[in-house]
Amino acid sequence: MSSTDPVVVIGAGPAGLTAAYQIVKRGGAVEVFEADKVVGGISRTVEIDGWRFDIGGHRFFTKVAAVENLWHEILPDEDFLLRPRMSRIYYDGKYYDYPLRASNALKNIGPVEAVRAVLSYVWAKIRPPRDQSNYEGWLVSRFGWRLYRRFFKTYTEKVWGVEVKDMPADWAAQRVKGLSLSNAIWNALTPKRKQTKITSLIEEFQYPKFGPGMMWERCAELVQASGGGVHLSSRIVGIDRSSDGATGVRVVGRDGVEKKVPASHVISTMPMAQLVEVFDPPLPDAIRTAGRELTYRDFLTVALVIPEDLAFPDNWIYIHAAEVAVGRIQNFGSWSPFLVKEGRTCLGLEYFVFEGDELWNSSDEELIARGKRELEWLGLAAASDVEMGFVFRMPKAYPYYDYSYQQNVQTIANYLDEFIPNVHLVGRNGMHKYNNQDHSMLTAMLTVENIFGADHDVWSVNVEDEYHETSSRQGTGRDAPVLPPRTQK
Repeated sequence: MSSTDPVVVIGAGPAGLTAAYQIVKRGGAVEVFEADKVVGGISRTVEIDGWRFDIGGHRFFTKVAAVENLWHEILPDEDFLLRPRMSRIYYDGKYYDYPLRASNALKNIGPVEAVRAVLSYVWAKIRPPRDQSNYEGWLVSRFGWRLYRRFFKTYTEKVWGVEVKDMPADWAAQRVKGLSLSNAIWNALTPKRKQTKITSLIEEFQYPKFGPGMMWERCAELVQASGGGVHLSSRIVGIDRSSDGATGVRVVGRDGVEKKVPASHVISTMPMAQLVEVFDPPLPDAIRTAGRELTYRDFLTVALVIPEDLAFPDNWIYIHAAEVAVGRIQNFGSWSPFLVKEGRTCLGLEYFVFEGDELWNSSDEELIARGKRELEWLGLAAASDVEMGFVFRMPKAYPYYDYSYQQNVQTIANYLDEFIPNVHLVGRNGMHKYNNQDHSMLTAMLTVENIFGADHDVWSVNVEDEYHETSSRQGTGRDAPVLPPRTQK
């Protein structure tokens, strides 16, 4: 870094604040601009009337030592809890261990259905689906039709909003690709030391006692204490550029006044679709078109307060019931007792939506009423047991992976590399890549090292097992399916 101008960071989520913190640690100047009124992005902790809840639930678990060390550099050890991991699948009135355990699954479905499931699995091995290029065929070939319909179909369709048969199989999700019925049976019948490894099966995880938001609130404080700026309610409306690259940004703050901020580099975590629209002079039409074709899956939480003794013990439950719209339910008291009030817990009913659809546009009152009905239908609590409720909407929670997204991302990234090389893409939405929090942090850490002279391929940060893949920009990231094009309304 030779310029005296600061590095401008767009977005104060995990990636943006990690980048800012790494810069000030090196003695560099940085200015962070966040459009929202709080830091943390999707990893924030929402606080309403003394209740705290996550946007989805964020386990602090990583295979990257540098990331884990950074967590504990930002927060002292005493601010972390070590929590037991427990999650289950709800289907047809029963609860199944997740990851699937054959003994539990076969006991729940009963001997007759168990025999049918095994026969279905054997038949799928003898006569596998002809077309395994779609995700349905891929799953059926490994589990048989009956277990596929029971454990995979409904939840997957809730999350992504399309039928499983319309999803290509090449994502092979991290938590699924290591599983098969034969492996599950082996794991059920053998000692743990001899069991087949299951990718994401961890028994404990770390968790900040007041939720993940406290991590990013503290990180912002550290950036500011070292002379960096963290500006909330500050929206980027322009990135000025010349033949040499980006020269600065234009920001509209709380006061509604636009101001110019010079920049030696720009690190962007804002959605790629928005980024390509704010350059001045405008980017070529082909690049802006590629951005407009990128879309997102959105997310809302209906948080319901109930007596503690009525809560389930899990951190979360996956809801594989087509009769209700809720896809997953968090028990925030199981994540941390500091998130809830004495004698009470808060259940977070999560709905996967598209911004602007019926659920998204429902009033808070309508959503709370729906949550009560669905909680009662599931047999988890009576509607009358709910003492209060809150609603939180999170747009652009998940990058949406249609058939053209890889080409569109590559088109944009290649153009920036060639013509605006001091604009750097990091994080989930910045790279349109379904990164975990630790992945997002790692992209930011490597980018800062690049600004100071290193030469990392940031796009190689990808999946949990292999952070440095050779496929670079071709990967979707963690647990990310490739989806068919979304029909625009």
